[in-house]
Amino acid sequence: MPKELRSDRRDDIFKEYVIARVEKAGEKFEVLVKPDAVQRIRDGKEVDLLRELAIDEIFKDAHKGSKASEEKMMEFFGTTEPLAVAKQIVQRGEIQLTTEQRRQMLEAKRNAINPQTGAPHPPQRIENAMEEAKVHVDPFKSIEEQVKEVLDALRPLIPIRFEKVRIAVKLSAEDSAKAYGDIKSFGTIVKEEWSPTGAWIGVVEMPAGLQTEFLERLNAKTKGNVETRILKAEQRI
Repeated sequence: MPKELRSDRRDDIFKEYVIARVEKAGEKFEVLVKPDAVQRIRDGKEVDLLRELAIDEIFKDAHKGSKASEEKMMEFFGTTEPLAVAKQIVQRGEIQLTTEQRRQMLEAKRNAINPQTGAPHPPQRIENAMEEAKVHVDPFKSIEEQVKEVLDALRPLIPIRFEKVRIAVKLSAEDSAKAYGDIKSFGTIVKEEWSPTGAWIGVVEMPAGLQTEFLERLNAKTKGNVETRILKAEQRI
């Protein structure tokens, strides 16, 4: 059954869902999707997309509730079937973050340091600077790339640096195939090799505030079959 977007729930909808958007030749195509479903869809996992959408409708402007042109959908996506178009939009589109989602992103990078005092910046100060610098934070881009972009934008406004950490990781050949993409998304692989048994051994460098989430992700992907060791936690960028 198609879902309907009730006007009296619209404000709540925009708290629970993010806008995924594709823009082609001046035409916008938007869907409202649960944020925790985006990465699973982009990872190619089986997802019941209908359950993850606020409504199985393609919008030209989700905030206004205006629908996208079916003629343009057929031209650009090769179909007008809402779920098929929505999947393409989520896979390739830009994600529009809410203020709360940006706040959660900042919390993940809680090791932002004021180099003048050596003390952490209050999260609200960083968020205010990001607003002033008009920084767009995308949680589905490379973490390492994103930190550099944020730093470049914020340094003219506030003195800032991020603590970094290096973590040694050892995975079986089977688990490395499943987890390698996650490792790269969290930071930079500075060293890697394959052991005679086929195990993958590497060192990954990332913002220190992400190490807990990183270790939890590896443990979940490998069902705990992973060896890790913190090598360095003092380098800063």
